[in-house]
Amino acid sequence: MKYAEIQHTDFKVSDFLGWQRNGSLVLSPSFQRRPVWSSGAKSLLIDTVVRGFPMPVIFLRSVPSDVVRLEPNREVVDGQQRIRTLISFVAPELLNDPTPRDIFVVQRNHNRELAGKSFDKLPDDLRQRILDYEFSVHVFPSDTDDREILQIFARMNATGVKLNAQELRNAEYFGQFKDLMYELGAEQLARWHTWGVFSEYQIARMLEVELTSEFALLMLSGVTKREQSAISAAYRRYDDGFPEAKEVAKRFHLVMDFIADRFDVRVTPFASRVVFYSLFGAVYHLHFGLNAEVTHVPAKAVSKEAVTRLHWAADQIAEGSAPQGVIDATTRRTTDAGSRLQLISFLTGNSVTGAGGGRADRS
Repeated sequence: MKYAEIQHTDFKVSDFLGWQRNGSLVLSPSFQRRPVWSSGAKSLLIDTVVRGFPMPVIFLRSVPSDVVRLEPNREVVDGQQRIRTLISFVAPELLNDPTPRDIFVVQRNHNRELAGKSFDKLPDDLRQRILDYEFSVHVFPSDTDDREILQIFARMNATGVKLNAQELRNAEYFGQFKDLMYELGAEQLARWHTWGVFSEYQIARMLEVELTSEFALLMLSGVTKREQSAISAAYRRYDDGFPEAKEVAKRFHLVMDFIADRFDVRVTPFASRVVFYSLFGAVYHLHFGLNAEVTHVPAKAVSKEAVTRLHWAADQIAEGSAPQGVIDATTRRTTDAGSRLQLISFLTGNSVTGAGGGRADRS
């Protein structure tokens, strides 16, 4: 097969529905994996369609024409789950092998207007918008065999960069916790750049979202060691709902604004991600106290003396005159709970405890 033999075209959602209705769409060829998308992923896809955002190309393969219907069959090579999601939302009765996993509604955190509504309950203009959404489609000729298709996809993925833990979470979770972490992280992009906490490449790999997630865990569980499994557990736990979302967002904004108003982070030790975590923890502790419940309570006023202590501690770290344990915690880039607590204690001048009750004394 030559590249020129691949047809490049566009098809609407209504085209796929029509083919499914007349039996000319082969949705699950033998080499396709079974449907595995979560309800959150499906919800996000419907919102993407309604907003008219682009999606990756769908790949089809022509199958010899049906002698009864006198039209070609189309086999889905890549894009089965997107198409199946749309069929199950618009016309679930057209699925040949429906399962309980096919039943879903749009989540409120993805689209308030569509939340909880079935397709037939949507306004006419929204329904038409969904039906008219166009996919870019590449169609392989009918003589393309399975081996050739698998080789094509192997080449497409051969130069891919291995996904990091945060990128994997991005692909797996779709609930309110994930949405809030990405929203909060994105709001601070200008500061991340100006402060030098993250490079362009690190932001492209979503590491600022991971740190934002750590801040949320600090509020919810206190200071803990940075463990990918613990971060993923929070995404999983709050995937169906995050009742503390509003309060976490409010406290996050307050702490970040406090830091921006009082520090030129780029010329302090806090420009390091490791130390910035402890600065955030220190400021959060001064306003709310570590290990306190995340409820709607006013922030405590931070005294001038406490702010002076923060600046003094920053200078001590920068000059290398801080206690050796504090210096070690900053230079070794450790992310264990004890080192984090030691830094927070030094910055605030107060003894603080972690999630497990471990205490770090001020120095």
